[in-house]
Amino acid sequence: MSQDREPLPRGINEISGDVVDASMKVHAALGPGLLESAYETCLAHELTRRGRKARWVYR
Repeated sequence: MSQDREPLPRGINEISGDVVDASMKVHAALGPGLLESAYETCLAHELTRRGRKARWVYR
């Protein structure tokens, strides 16, 4: 494996931690079995509440 990787941008661990934590909180609150769109909407709300911008791409 090559060791010539670029370093991660500053703050990436904090951002990814917020995303994982928010995702776990949403799933714990809603439980399994809902449509993906329900989780997306709630995750966007939770990330916005935490001061993170959330943008979803739809096909």
